[in-house]
Amino acid sequence: MAEPTKVENAGARGSRGGGRGRPGRPGGARSEGSFDSKSGVELAEKVVFINRSAKVVKGGRRFSFSALVVAGDKQGKVGVGLGKAGEVADAIRKGGEVARGMLVSIAVKGPTIPHEVTARFDGGYVLLRPASPGTGIIAGKTVRAVLEAVGLKDVLSKSLGSKNPANVVKATLVALQQLRLRETIFANRGLAVKKPEPPQLPAEPVAAAAGEMVNI
Repeated sequence: MAEPTKVENAGARGSRGGGRGRPGRPGGARSEGSFDSKSGVELAEKVVFINRSAKVVKGGRRFSFSALVVAGDKQGKVGVGLGKAGEVADAIRKGGEVARGMLVSIAVKGPTIPHEVTARFDGGYVLLRPASPGTGIIAGKTVRAVLEAVGLKDVLSKSLGSKNPANVVKATLVALQQLRLRETIFANRGLAVKKPEPPQLPAEPVAAAAGEMVNI
């Protein structure tokens, strides 16, 4: 009998669920779409992280998966959900359902945020700053997933704490919920928002200069 090839051996090892590998991580955040019946808006879902855990029992190992999913309408609403199941697809589905049920509104200023903000969640510590048009989203894949779900396009960010995806995502969400628009702050204080007037050049110096030119 011919000996099995290396490809066949690799397939056999993969079919047993792998024993000592690291927790499952997607090569890149996968995007999916869903429809929210309550708001009637198409939501964009993105899988940020997939973790695999094993329980040793008498018959061997039992694997379970957890999926961290971010959902948003790209118009100022975003939600985060964590789903757990025995299969990856079921975990992603549950995480998406939780994320769609946890949508919160974020105060945005066009394609960027109104002001600088920092926030902590357990070990996660995130800094967000507004950026000029055309800058893009300067962030890692974890923070980027949340910002893109909100609909932001120009933001500067820095993760200063733990690299745990769950803590970083939740810290980013806490930071976004702290944002306030200028109009909202003035309204809460009972003040009227005054629009800045365009600067006007003085007329006398101009007239004097024109007269000097005529005399010359």
